[in-house]
Amino acid sequence: MTIAIVVCGALGAWLLLAGPLYQAALELREQEVDRDGIEAVSSTVAAADPVSPWWWLLPPVAYILHQRSAREHRRALMEAMGPDQIRQTVEFLNKANGWLIVAAGAFLIAVKETYELVELVEWPIAVFWVLVVVLPLICFAYVIFRFAWTGRMLRKDEDVVADRIRRRDGSSTRPARPERRSRRP
Repeated sequence: MTIAIVVCGALGAWLLLAGPLYQAALELREQEVDRDGIEAVSSTVAAADPVSPWWWLLPPVAYILHQRSAREHRRALMEAMGPDQIRQTVEFLNKANGWLIVAAGAFLIAVKETYELVELVEWPIAVFWVLVVVLPLICFAYVIFRFAWTGRMLRKDEDVVADRIRRRDGSSTRPARPERRSRRP
Protein backbone atom coordinates (compact mmCIF):
# COMPACT_ATOMS: atom_id res chain seq x y z
CA MET A 1 0.00 0.00 0.00
CA THR A 2 2.88 2.36 0.77
CA ILE A 3 4.27 1.96 -2.74
CA ALA A 4 0.86 2.74 -4.25
CA ILE A 5 0.58 5.93 -2.22
CA VAL A 6 4.09 7.06 -3.14
CA VAL A 7 3.42 6.30 -6.84
CA CYS A 8 0.20 8.33 -6.65
CA GLY A 9 2.13 11.19 -5.04
CA ALA A 10 4.77 11.14 -7.78
CA LEU A 11 2.22 10.97 -10.60
CA GLY A 12 0.18 13.73 -8.99
CA ALA A 13 3.24 15.92 -8.68
CA TRP A 14 4.08 15.51 -12.38
CA LEU A 15 0.45 16.34 -13.24
CA LEU A 16 0.89 19.47 -11.14
CA LEU A 17 3.67 20.41 -13.56
CA ALA A 18 1.71 19.60 -16.71
CA GLY A 19 -1.29 21.65 -15.55
CA PRO A 20 0.47 25.01 -15.14
CA LEU A 21 2.40 24.48 -18.38
CA TYR A 22 -0.84 23.91 -20.27
CA GLN A 23 -2.68 26.75 -18.57
CA ALA A 24 0.23 29.12 -19.17
CA ALA A 25 0.27 28.20 -22.86
CA LEU A 26 -3.49 28.81 -23.11
CA GLU A 27 -3.43 32.14 -21.30
CA LEU A 28 -0.34 33.48 -23.03
CA ARG A 29 -1.75 32.55 -26.44
CA GLU A 30 -4.93 34.47 -25.66
CA GLN A 31 -3.06 37.48 -24.24
CA GLU A 32 -3.69 40.64 -26.25
CA VAL A 33 -0.30 41.63 -27.65
CA ASP A 34 0.42 43.71 -30.75
CA ARG A 35 3.16 41.35 -31.90
CA ASP A 36 3.52 42.92 -35.35
CA GLY A 37 3.79 46.43 -33.93
CA ILE A 38 6.29 45.41 -31.28
CA GLU A 39 8.35 43.52 -33.85
CA ALA A 40 8.32 46.58 -36.14
CA VAL A 41 9.51 48.82 -33.30
CA SER A 42 12.12 46.25 -32.29
CA SER A 43 13.58 46.20 -35.78
CA THR A 44 14.17 49.96 -35.61
CA VAL A 45 16.18 49.76 -32.36
CA ALA A 46 19.86 48.98 -32.70
CA ALA A 47 20.92 45.58 -31.40
CA ALA A 48 22.67 45.37 -28.06
CA ASP A 49 26.41 45.88 -28.17
CA PRO A 50 28.10 42.49 -28.05
CA VAL A 51 30.46 41.77 -25.18
CA SER A 52 33.92 40.69 -26.21
CA PRO A 53 34.43 36.94 -25.72
CA TRP A 54 37.70 37.77 -24.00
CA TRP A 55 35.73 39.03 -20.99
CA TRP A 56 34.62 35.44 -20.32
CA LEU A 57 38.11 34.86 -18.96
CA LEU A 58 36.74 36.87 -16.02
CA PRO A 59 33.14 35.50 -15.85
CA PRO A 60 31.80 37.95 -13.23
CA VAL A 61 32.99 40.91 -15.29
CA ALA A 62 31.59 39.41 -18.51
CA TYR A 63 28.25 38.82 -16.80
CA ILE A 64 28.07 42.40 -15.54
CA LEU A 65 28.98 43.79 -18.98
CA HIS A 66 26.42 41.56 -20.66
CA GLN A 67 23.71 42.62 -18.21
CA ARG A 68 24.57 46.30 -18.72
CA SER A 69 24.36 45.94 -22.50
CA ALA A 70 21.04 44.09 -22.28
CA ARG A 71 19.63 46.71 -19.88
CA GLU A 72 20.58 49.55 -22.27
CA HIS A 73 18.97 47.71 -25.18
CA ARG A 74 15.78 47.12 -23.15
CA ARG A 75 15.67 50.81 -22.19
CA ALA A 76 16.04 51.88 -25.83
CA LEU A 77 13.32 49.44 -26.87
CA MET A 78 10.92 50.69 -24.19
CA GLU A 79 11.54 54.30 -25.24
CA ALA A 80 10.67 53.39 -28.84
CA MET A 81 7.42 51.60 -27.91
CA GLY A 82 4.08 53.27 -27.49
CA PRO A 83 2.22 53.19 -24.16
CA ASP A 84 -0.14 50.38 -25.28
CA GLN A 85 2.75 48.25 -26.49
CA ILE A 86 4.59 48.75 -23.20
CA ARG A 87 1.46 47.83 -21.22
CA GLN A 88 0.87 44.71 -23.34
CA THR A 89 4.50 43.63 -23.05
CA VAL A 90 4.63 44.12 -19.29
CA GLU A 91 1.32 42.28 -18.77
CA PHE A 92 2.51 39.40 -20.97
CA LEU A 93 5.83 39.15 -19.13
CA ASN A 94 4.15 39.33 -15.71
CA LYS A 95 1.73 36.55 -16.61
CA ALA A 96 4.53 34.42 -18.07
CA ASN A 97 6.65 34.99 -14.95
CA GLY A 98 3.79 34.02 -12.66
CA TRP A 99 3.18 30.75 -14.49
CA LEU A 100 6.92 30.09 -14.58
CA ILE A 101 7.06 30.32 -10.79
CA VAL A 102 4.07 27.97 -10.40
CA ALA A 103 5.58 25.46 -12.86
CA ALA A 104 8.99 25.64 -11.16
CA GLY A 105 7.41 24.93 -7.78
CA ALA A 106 5.49 21.99 -9.23
CA PHE A 107 8.71 20.70 -10.82
CA LEU A 108 10.53 20.80 -7.50
CA ILE A 109 7.70 18.95 -5.77
CA ALA A 110 7.71 16.36 -8.58
CA VAL A 111 11.47 15.88 -8.24
CA LYS A 112 11.08 15.30 -4.49
CA GLU A 113 8.21 12.84 -4.94
CA THR A 114 10.09 11.00 -7.69
CA TYR A 115 13.16 10.70 -5.48
CA GLU A 116 11.06 9.26 -2.66
CA LEU A 117 9.58 6.71 -5.06
CA VAL A 118 13.00 5.68 -6.38
CA GLU A 119 14.33 5.34 -2.83
CA LEU A 120 11.31 3.33 -1.65
CA VAL A 121 11.49 0.77 -4.45
CA GLU A 122 15.30 0.77 -4.26
CA TRP A 123 15.91 1.58 -7.90
CA PRO A 124 19.35 2.80 -8.95
CA ILE A 125 19.86 6.57 -8.77
CA ALA A 126 20.28 6.58 -12.57
CA VAL A 127 16.56 5.77 -12.85
CA PHE A 128 15.80 8.89 -10.84
CA TRP A 129 17.82 11.06 -13.22
CA VAL A 130 16.23 9.47 -16.28
CA LEU A 131 12.77 10.12 -14.84
CA VAL A 132 13.65 13.73 -13.98
CA VAL A 133 14.66 14.30 -17.61
CA VAL A 134 11.97 12.25 -19.37
CA LEU A 135 8.88 13.18 -17.35
CA PRO A 136 9.15 16.96 -17.93
CA LEU A 137 9.57 16.21 -21.64
CA ILE A 138 6.35 14.21 -21.49
CA CYS A 139 4.65 17.18 -19.80
CA PHE A 140 5.82 19.51 -22.59
CA ALA A 141 4.76 16.94 -25.21
CA TYR A 142 1.30 16.86 -23.63
CA VAL A 143 0.96 20.62 -24.03
CA ILE A 144 2.09 20.45 -27.66
CA PHE A 145 -0.26 17.53 -28.36
CA ARG A 146 -3.23 19.38 -26.84
CA PHE A 147 -2.53 22.48 -28.92
CA ALA A 148 -2.25 20.38 -32.09
CA TRP A 149 -5.44 18.51 -31.24
CA THR A 150 -7.28 21.76 -30.53
CA GLY A 151 -6.13 23.17 -33.87
CA ARG A 152 -7.35 20.07 -35.71
CA MET A 153 -10.72 20.18 -33.95
CA LEU A 154 -11.20 23.88 -34.71
CA ARG A 155 -10.31 23.37 -38.38
CA LYS A 156 -12.66 20.39 -38.54
CA ASP A 157 -15.40 22.48 -36.91
CA GLU A 158 -14.82 25.29 -39.46
CA ASP A 159 -15.12 22.74 -42.31
CA VAL A 160 -18.38 21.42 -40.88
CA VAL A 161 -19.83 24.94 -40.58
CA ALA A 162 -18.71 25.82 -44.12
CA ASP A 163 -20.29 22.62 -45.47
CA ARG A 164 -23.57 23.40 -43.69
CA ILE A 165 -23.61 26.90 -45.16
CA ARG A 166 -22.92 25.56 -48.66
CA ARG A 167 -25.71 22.99 -48.34
CA ARG A 168 -28.08 25.62 -47.00
CA ASP A 169 -27.27 27.99 -49.86
CA GLY A 170 -27.34 25.16 -52.39
CA SER A 171 -23.82 25.87 -53.61
CA SER A 172 -21.03 23.38 -53.90
CA THR A 173 -17.79 25.08 -54.84
CA ARG A 174 -15.59 22.53 -53.17
CA PRO A 175 -15.32 19.00 -54.51
CA ALA A 176 -16.63 16.31 -52.22
CA ARG A 177 -14.13 14.57 -50.05
CA PRO A 178 -13.47 10.94 -50.87
CA GLU A 179 -15.10 8.49 -48.52
CA ARG A 180 -12.79 7.22 -45.83
CA ARG A 181 -12.50 3.51 -45.62
CA SER A 182 -13.08 1.86 -42.31
CA ARG A 183 -10.04 0.17 -40.80
CA ARG A 184 -12.20 -2.57 -39.42
CA PRO A 185 -12.07 -5.86 -41.36
